[in-house]
Amino acid sequence: MESKAKVKSRIFKPKQSKVADGCLRVGVFSKEFCPMNGSRLPLVRAINEDDEHGCRKVKDASFEQEILLTPSDNSEPCASQPMRSLTVEEYAKAFKSFLEHSTEHQCMEQFNEEQLPSIVDGLGNGKSTINVLGVGSGTGEQDLKMIRIIQAKHPGALIKNEIIEPNPQHILAYKDAVRNSDLKNVSFTWHQLTSMEYEKQVTEQSPKKKYDFIHLIQMLYRVENIASTIKFFHSCLNSYAKLLIIILSGNSGWAAMWKKYRHCLPPTDCGHYITADDVKVILEGMGLEYQIYEFPSDWDITECFTDGDTIGGHTLDFLTGTKDFMNTAPHGLKQSLRQALGQPECSSKKDGRIVFRNDLSMIVVNS
Repeated sequence: MESKAKVKSRIFKPKQSKVADGCLRVGVFSKEFCPMNGSRLPLVRAINEDDEHGCRKVKDASFEQEILLTPSDNSEPCASQPMRSLTVEEYAKAFKSFLEHSTEHQCMEQFNEEQLPSIVDGLGNGKSTINVLGVGSGTGEQDLKMIRIIQAKHPGALIKNEIIEPNPQHILAYKDAVRNSDLKNVSFTWHQLTSMEYEKQVTEQSPKKKYDFIHLIQMLYRVENIASTIKFFHSCLNSYAKLLIIILSGNSGWAAMWKKYRHCLPPTDCGHYITADDVKVILEGMGLEYQIYEFPSDWDITECFTDGDTIGGHTLDFLTGTKDFMNTAPHGLKQSLRQALGQPECSSKKDGRIVFRNDLSMIVVNS
């Protein structure tokens, strides 16, 4: 991939914050994204004077917002049965297909090569031990690559690497990867916990353990309170430390698709429709300094336009978070969504293939 990352660096001064005690006082994010759990709460958005939807209004301490009870007039009607969200096993199968047909890992590798060395260069300010925390690290593939980069920038330093990962199979695979590696001068500690369980555990401890580098890679979609999670892990940083958040870009095809179709899809288990644009709202509300590195990533979704294609079925399942979307979605919804996926805001055509924009944002937050 020859595309260069676009780097943006902004500093924000603390002000009257939209974030109070780690939680957004308003349930509305930019571009009409809402961090609420779709299975528990309806979606919310800021009031539009031209809105003619049936709705009821509720009062917030600082503004009015409306809870939409019906989809917009120009969108497909919401579907219920027999559509359902993916189980953990079904998601893993669809995700495997996604990785095989996308450049997500290559995108992260490009970030590791071009930007991460300078980001981790000043960690610890010369300390002999560097404490690293990976949250939702999965099988550890990205963790081990980042550890090697940290070692290269801090030769001789002991790296104490802690991992928060709720999936026991992922932990076993991570441990196997460590055993088969040639890493030296690195210790590993695994916590089979969710980030929320870890937060509760650490909050009860005194003093709170601090880290020199914390990374949250593609995991904020699954936490219960995004703002609270970011605030907590930022509070776990030492001086001269960094918090790395990797998440879908607000310019990705996902953002365009979610904006129109999220209300027509089965609610996920504590899943959020969130992009880097929404994370920026939180960081700016906290008055934190951050830098953004934008990296392009592609996903070949050509087969999802062919009925009965196995790869295409996995593609649509992962895109929509729905089990067997190709065969269970109403015909009108399937046709409309496919049409939207082929539009420029979601994808482009390359060598006769339809390539979805899976662009990522790497957000680095200073301590």
